[in-house]
Amino acid sequence: MNAAHFIQLRDIPLLYGRVPKVANSSVKAALCRLLTKPKLQKKRTTSDNFWRSETEGQTRMISAYDARMCRGTHFCFSFVRNPFDRLVSAYNNKVIELDEIPGSMQKMGLRHSMSFSSFMEIVAATSDDKIDVHLLPQCRILCLDKQLIPNFIGHLESINEDWSALQIQLQRERLPTLGSLPKKNVRRGADHRDVPNYFKDPAFIRMATQRYEEDLELFYGNRTYEQLITGY
Repeated sequence: MNAAHFIQLRDIPLLYGRVPKVANSSVKAALCRLLTKPKLQKKRTTSDNFWRSETEGQTRMISAYDARMCRGTHFCFSFVRNPFDRLVSAYNNKVIELDEIPGSMQKMGLRHSMSFSSFMEIVAATSDDKIDVHLLPQCRILCLDKQLIPNFIGHLESINEDWSALQIQLQRERLPTLGSLPKKNVRRGADHRDVPNYFKDPAFIRMATQRYEEDLELFYGNRTYEQLITGY
């Protein structure tokens, strides 16, 4: 896939592989601290368009291919999320909360307030090239030819600890740190105990594990499906 999922800074050898529904808005807000124009920090930094064309040339959005070509000169980081929890988050945020869901989701056949059952059936049946980015497997964003691009991968489930570890790694790379992680667009409770309620039906578990098999193996290979669903 040639979509531009990585933010590259012009003046600092740093790349961020942005994954929607994985504290993406919060990380972008922290990354904005590295921009040299104070007035830019007052703009809406959550959109990709800001990083693509509104930073006065200080950043750009690049593809996985270009990001991999920069591995020898840039430090790349990203964060991932338990696929079961990411599905529930996308469903609640985009399908239930919004009166009009995004056009890319409408093209998939998703509709406002549709049942979770119908939602899962469509997600399971939609190919990667037609699925909305909020539902795209994370390995499709962060890998190229099945090779992981970021040097550092944190997990949303342990984001405080992993964010601190990232700052230490940035220091080791002699790069500026990002400070504390702002809380942006946080909609559901931190413990996410609603996930088991959505995956009571074994059929939904089967759909999710088949659709996100590579994510589960690559990023959560040390956890059982039951642990991921229950949060333990």
